[in-house]
Amino acid sequence: MKTTINCFIPCTGAAQVEKTIEGLQATGLVNNIYLLMAPDVTAKVEGCSSLHMKSFQSSSAMRDIAAHSDADYTLLYTKDTTLELGLFALERMIHIAEDSGAGMVYADHYQVTEGKQTNAPVIDYQFGSLRDDFNFGSVLLFKTEAFKEAALRMEDDQYHFAGLYDLRLKVSQKYPLVHINEYLYSEVENDTRKSGEKIFDYVDPKNRVRQIEMEKACTAHLKEIGGYLAPEFKHIEFDAGNFEYEASVIIPVRNRIRTIRDAIRSVLNQKTDFKYNLIVIDNHSTDGTTEAIDEFKDDERLIHIIPERNDLGIGGCWNLGVHHPQCGKFAVQLDSDDVYKDENTLKIMVNAFYEQNCAMVVGTYMMTDFNMNMIAPGIIDHKEWTPENGRNNALRINGLGAPRAFYTPVLREVKVPNTSYGEDYALGLNFSRQYQIGRVYDVVYLCRRWDDNSDASLDIVKMNGHNLYKDRIRTWELQARVAMNKQK
Repeated sequence: MKTTINCFIPCTGAAQVEKTIEGLQATGLVNNIYLLMAPDVTAKVEGCSSLHMKSFQSSSAMRDIAAHSDADYTLLYTKDTTLELGLFALERMIHIAEDSGAGMVYADHYQVTEGKQTNAPVIDYQFGSLRDDFNFGSVLLFKTEAFKEAALRMEDDQYHFAGLYDLRLKVSQKYPLVHINEYLYSEVENDTRKSGEKIFDYVDPKNRVRQIEMEKACTAHLKEIGGYLAPEFKHIEFDAGNFEYEASVIIPVRNRIRTIRDAIRSVLNQKTDFKYNLIVIDNHSTDGTTEAIDEFKDDERLIHIIPERNDLGIGGCWNLGVHHPQCGKFAVQLDSDDVYKDENTLKIMVNAFYEQNCAMVVGTYMMTDFNMNMIAPGIIDHKEWTPENGRNNALRINGLGAPRAFYTPVLREVKVPNTSYGEDYALGLNFSRQYQIGRVYDVVYLCRRWDDNSDASLDIVKMNGHNLYKDRIRTWELQARVAMNKQK
C-alpha cells in the first residue's frame, strides 16, 4: 500500500496558501490537506478542509490535528509563508523516517529573504535539546502513530502557546527526532533581524505568559524522564579557604581598546565595606588594550595578568583569574564591553551570597547602546527564575543573566570550560545541580550592544555551532541529573 501523508498548513487566506498546496498535491503522496485558520478567517480552497482554532501552537490544536491524522504520516508546516518542496523531498523524508524509526524528521532547507535564497542548515536533536525555540525548520514530518500517542498523553494539558513544544517533548520520550542534513525545501523568511536581536526574545517581558507555559511543559517532561530536581540544596558556611580579599572582579579581555577603560573605572569606583580587587586577564591584546590597562597600574587593587599560554578562551582566562593566589572569596564577572551600573553593584552582589545562602549569584542588567542609552528589550531580569524550579527551567532557557558571581572554592573545584561561548551557562547548570543560585532583581549591570560584541551578528553556521554546544552542555547536565536521581 502506498504511503500517505496528511498535511496541516496555517492559512490566512486562499492566495497565501495557493502555491504551497499546489506543491504538496503534485507529490502524489498527500491524502488530505487541512488549512489551520483563526476563528475569524474564512477561506475555501478546492481539495482542502478547514480547521478553525484560536492558536496553532495550543494543546487543543495538537489534539485536533491528531484527530484528523488518518494517514501514515502527518506533515505540519509552521509558517504562513510559501513552502516550495525540493524534488522528491517528501519521498526522502519518509524513507529516512522509516529507516531510522523516527517519530519525527526535519531537514536542512533554503530560506528566501527579500528574493535572495540562502542556506539554512539546522542541527541534530539530542537528549538535552530542551529549548522551546529549537530550530527544526518549518516542515515537521511526524509518524502519525507517534503524533497520536503523544497527543493522547496531552489530554489534561491546556496550553495556549506550549502545545507543539509539549507534543515534541512527548514524542522524543519514545522515538528519535531525526535531522536529515540534506536541503529538501525552500521557505520564505520574513524575520530579518540580526542574531544579536533574536537571542533575547525569550526574556522579553511581553513573552512572559508564553514562557510560564513553556516552563511548565519542560518541567513535566523532566519529571517523566527522571531529570527533575526537587528544591533541596547544599548549605554553605562560607568558611572554606583563607582569603585576603572578600571579592575579586574578573575581566578577561582581548582587543577592547574602546571599552576596557570604562570597565576598569566602573570596578575601581565601587564602594564597599570589605576588601576587594580587580583581576584583568589580558589575552595577548594587540590594539592598545594592554597599554590602556597599564594606565591604572598605580592602583594596588588592579592585578594585570598576561597569560603565558596561547590556547585560552574566555573560560580559560577565568580559570587563571580564579586560581590566582590573590583571588577573593567571591569571583564576580564583568565583561570587557560592559560596566557596573553604579558604585554599589559589588556590595549588592556579595551581600546576596550571605542573604540567600547560594554558591552563585546572578544579577539584572539593562541593554544599552555603546553610549549606554537603554535599547530594546531594556531590562533583562530573568524573572522566569524561581528558587523552587529555577534549576530545572535552566535546562530550557538560553542563559541565566548577568552579572554572574561565584563562591570561589566551589568554582575552583568545578572549573570553567575553556571556551569563549556558553562557559557561563555551563557553570550555572553545574552549580545549580547541588547549590541554590541567588538572584538580584535590581539593575546592577549595563550590557552594551555594539558591532564588536561576540554575538551581535552571527552567520548561521556560527550560530548553529553555538546552539549545538549549548545543547551538548544541556545533554551532559541532564545525563548527570538522571544518574544522580537513580542513586537516591
